[in-house]
Amino acid sequence: MEDTEPRNTEPTAVPAAEPTAADGAQPPPGPRKKRLRRTRRITLAVLLVLLLPLLTAEAALRVTYMGDPADGTHTRDRDAIWLGHAWVDGRKKDADLTALARGLRTTGIRDLYVHTGPMEHDGTLPEALYPKARWLIDGVHRQLPGVRVQAFLGDVLATEGPDGMRLEQADTRAAVVDSARQVLDAGYDGVHLDLEPLHSDDRNYLSLLDDVRAVTRARDAQLSVAAHQIDPLPALHSVFGLFTQHPKWWSQDFFGQVARRVDQIAVMSYDTAQPLESTYGGYVAQQTSLALEVTPPTTHLLMGLPFYHESNFDHWGHAETVAAAVRGVRLGLSRTDADRELFGVAPYIDFAATDTNWEEYRDGWVR
Repeated sequence: MEDTEPRNTEPTAVPAAEPTAADGAQPPPGPRKKRLRRTRRITLAVLLVLLLPLLTAEAALRVTYMGDPADGTHTRDRDAIWLGHAWVDGRKKDADLTALARGLRTTGIRDLYVHTGPMEHDGTLPEALYPKARWLIDGVHRQLPGVRVQAFLGDVLATEGPDGMRLEQADTRAAVVDSARQVLDAGYDGVHLDLEPLHSDDRNYLSLLDDVRAVTRARDAQLSVAAHQIDPLPALHSVFGLFTQHPKWWSQDFFGQVARRVDQIAVMSYDTAQPLESTYGGYVAQQTSLALEVTPPTTHLLMGLPFYHESNFDHWGHAETVAAAVRGVRLGLSRTDADRELFGVAPYIDFAATDTNWEEYRDGWVR
């Protein structure tokens, strides 16, 4: 029987072929590529969020470094210097002392912080560490009348690791006070404490300072401390403390509390991680202003100078120069309290100093 259904005479439609790489077209991205692109966009956005405040802060420091220091912002003949342990353990000789005295006469340095420790973690200080202390003290008093020799006592605190001095222990604090008496009995003109890393708002440290100052005042001696830098942004130490074990900075309020308890406070204004001379100088200018704002005029404020050269993430030698630090100090002093009398700078440290360090200090600050 014949098929009576009419046949479809229209041509059958053929689906269009997908474009191929050979045709010069790219296939649509798969799920994996889409996720990768999304991740890259998110990463870029996060980096921008993180970098923008940093770049803004660096630009602000560069601006802070601009301008001219006020006339008269030079040494008040109240500078200090940190000296190494070789001055009291027998390595230095009479010729070294004579050379030191000759060099210091052309500076404004009137206090020597001589490394006499380190103290033991329990706060005690072995007398065997400083057998030539009397030789140095008598020699300085003879060759440099009016210059004071202070015992630089330091130790690592157990704030960021299991080992170190624990200021929360009353017996340890009492032993540090006894160590202060011990060096004053040896003839030192004062006690210089450098306990690191010391976190902001440490009440045990403030208690220790009160106790040590009672001893130094009774002896008509100086109490000085090496101080951490101040938050360049409000509460920055708290933010860092959330993500690291090393908050680094002190709050401005805590700095002021320390400054009110001592005769001298020396800011360790180096190891700042600043990459450029201009931003480092601006940072020092900012630190100088922050410190001046909360240091009473009866306390002697000193800003540290980097008399050493190394290059790492914390300290870029090409940026942290003495010239930049001195200019920063003068700018901060000019803007905040140009006539502050109890003010100076403090080079760190004698055994690493170069001729260039001394020249930049003299040219920029002593004149």
